[in-house]
Amino acid sequence: MEELNMHGASKKVTLTVLSAMIGLSLAGCSGGAAGTAGSGAKPADNKSAAPGADNAAKPVKLRINWWGSQPRHDATLKILELYTKKHPNVTFEPEYSGFDGYIDKLNTQAAAKSAPDIMQMDSAWLADWNGRGLFADLASLNLKDIDEALVSTGKYKDKQTAVPIGKNAWGMVYDKGSLDKLGFQIPKDGITWDDFFKMAKEIKQKLGKDQYVIQDLSSNWEAYWSYQLSKGKGYAITPEGKFNYDKDTFIEWQTILSNLRKDGVIPPADIATGDKELDPKLDLMLAGKLIFRAAHAAQASSWDSMKPGSIGVMAMPKGTQAGGWLKATFYFAVSQDSKNKEEALKFVDWFINDPEAGEISGTTRGVPVSSKILAQLQPKFTVADKLTAEMIDKTAANTQKHLPTPKGWDIFTTKDYKAIAEAVMFGKTTPEQAYNDLKKKSADYEK
Repeated sequence: MEELNMHGASKKVTLTVLSAMIGLSLAGCSGGAAGTAGSGAKPADNKSAAPGADNAAKPVKLRINWWGSQPRHDATLKILELYTKKHPNVTFEPEYSGFDGYIDKLNTQAAAKSAPDIMQMDSAWLADWNGRGLFADLASLNLKDIDEALVSTGKYKDKQTAVPIGKNAWGMVYDKGSLDKLGFQIPKDGITWDDFFKMAKEIKQKLGKDQYVIQDLSSNWEAYWSYQLSKGKGYAITPEGKFNYDKDTFIEWQTILSNLRKDGVIPPADIATGDKELDPKLDLMLAGKLIFRAAHAAQASSWDSMKPGSIGVMAMPKGTQAGGWLKATFYFAVSQDSKNKEEALKFVDWFINDPEAGEISGTTRGVPVSSKILAQLQPKFTVADKLTAEMIDKTAANTQKHLPTPKGWDIFTTKDYKAIAEAVMFGKTTPEQAYNDLKKKSADYEK
């Protein structure tokens, strides 16, 4: 589920040496940059401690891990250094890297009961880790400045086991420059699926044969979940891990898209399957051949960086209910096996709510979750940051509750659904048969 796929190998270095060497960067979070990794922090000099710090407190070393790009690494290390200055008894052993291999290493550590005290987590992993009882209770955290819809995504059986540390949303980005040239107004907030598809057909009439309006969403499982939720049919896979794809809604969705493909509103299957989001050479929107595509808010800045000033954002179209949802970019969780739970919880609370920490973090983990920190940072937002915040605001006005992929269903959503839907795209099967194939395949995953 992680949309910011970052790469890098882990290395270990001391925090104090790194803190002296790095320059702080407040660039927004983005994918692709290689990262380093570190561990081993020496106690800070008590002379640099903030006034009122308790120098007599018991020394504690907290292990903390995260993945990301270099700007996120730099900012997080600065934050850890600041915390140690304010709390000289607390030092850190940071472990940071790119995204590849991150969860594999973390699972190995958890199996050996040696997971870090504080862990950055993706929503796709929460069900599995909660099911294994690997998270500590976070009930003591001050979360009053975070949207409850976002807070609830970190709950398991009514217990807060993970806390969002960045805001994201599921909606759409579009090429507003192309819309302007064609004489079309930007879509109104709250547009329905019916009106959205009607508008797309009208836009197509002014486009060339090799230009299209909407990304082919047939094989995009999140897009279908949006459609089914907007029709009031619930989650396509229930929180309990049961297959709940509504037959009539699925057939309707695939039929609509098949008709749009015939009309040239969405690309032919061979072109659609070669469309790679954010690839400078293969992204159809970047190539000027596509106007609308589904996206997470945190990705808007990446498209803007490649088409400066031309990107607009909108909430996902709706049906009788909202189609999009708010979600966290990432979470912090505390290991159930931590011997320093109290100090770990104090740090996580401070990380979320402290103005200085918020200033350093900026948007390196997405839009801040705390409304107070967000208000503090907004005057300094870049155009890209504002786009991300705008999609979040538009989605928050009418949102579904985000459901992370239930435990054990990742392969079904990312691989099986894609393969079956692509068979429809290429005319190898019908929407009706595709539904039957999905249902049959779900038996491999259902509990």
